[in-house]
Amino acid sequence: MQEPRDRYERQGTHREDVVVLVSDRRERAERLARGIALVLPCRVIEPGAALPSDRPIAFVVDLATDLAAERGSAWIVWLAERVRESGLPCLYLARGNAAQDMAAVRLLGTPTVIDPRQSAGIVPTLMRLVAESQARSQVRGGVSGRGRRTGGPPEARVERATALVTRLFEEAAAGRPPSPEEAEEGTRIVLDTVSEVGIRAWLDLVWRHDLQVYQHSLSVAGFAAAFAAELGFSRSDRQRLAKAALLHDVGKALIPQTILNKPGPLTPDEMAVMRRHAALGADLLAKEGAFEPEILDVVRYHHERLDGSGYPEGLKGARIGDLVRLVAICDVHSALTERRVYRAPLSAAEAAAIMQAQAGPLDPDLLRVYRPIIARAGAAAGGPSVLD
Repeated sequence: MQEPRDRYERQGTHREDVVVLVSDRRERAERLARGIALVLPCRVIEPGAALPSDRPIAFVVDLATDLAAERGSAWIVWLAERVRESGLPCLYLARGNAAQDMAAVRLLGTPTVIDPRQSAGIVPTLMRLVAESQARSQVRGGVSGRGRRTGGPPEARVERATALVTRLFEEAAAGRPPSPEEAEEGTRIVLDTVSEVGIRAWLDLVWRHDLQVYQHSLSVAGFAAAFAAELGFSRSDRQRLAKAALLHDVGKALIPQTILNKPGPLTPDEMAVMRRHAALGADLLAKEGAFEPEILDVVRYHHERLDGSGYPEGLKGARIGDLVRLVAICDVHSALTERRVYRAPLSAAEAAAIMQAQAGPLDPDLLRVYRPIIARAGAAAGGPSVLD
């Protein structure tokens, strides 16, 4: 029997750019393929089949098979490797079972997840992903996606993470809870990229995007990923901390832009509105039911301080959880070193001095552990580190 990785069809010399639809549901695959074919050429393959001889530009995966249970299958493993290594867009049609869907997401790398019951959104989403991928290829001089590292180069991953966070905030602005699957994907991108290139390179890439709220979320998540590594957290704990950091300010999607982007100091009334973002974000995520209580606590309480001077509830000491304390430090550091409409970013030395002065309201023991993160991130803002 021929090995799966060698199973490529050879049907002549002409190769067309196609969407590869992977499905074990024949009737549904035929309907979906007809819809895709209205805008993009599409080829359907079933489990065990070879990839078409045409040139894939995207994958759509719609399998009733439990990919978690089938991970030992040579064909499933081969397919997942092809998808990950290609760096091409992958649209995964969720089954509605959270555990199985997450297993599939982990297996496929960083697919875009969509609910197939909302079938009207499948083709538009696919068209957008292909257009974004082709635009990135043009920027890179048309280099093919084959042979890239999993998830593509760091620049492409940051672009993807920025698109995900933008969509999370757009959903929140419409009063809808962000997608847990997209939050997970964004978190994985942050963790993997910071681990690979370091916090300084991550910030350099994130700061190229002039989208301040989204930039802030990605910066805080990057600091959280670096902090978790400094603390020696397990992968699951790093995932939880980085996801909490990524979502911590989602409530700002419900705050008027005139307040968020005001170039001068906020009035007392405007400040009262701004401070509502923490509770608004937590309440919105709670509607979904898929976000852990610890995540909700971070979103609601990341402005609380150990001395009771924070908001929204003026919590003190032991009433503030560890995850909240960690994200609070990352949030302050990010806010100090970002460009804001009302001031330039502070240097590493200035940020370190201000944060040290807040030891007490911020957890002093955790601040000491965090000092190397300030050092490593310092040069990303353009100035030398004074903490080495």
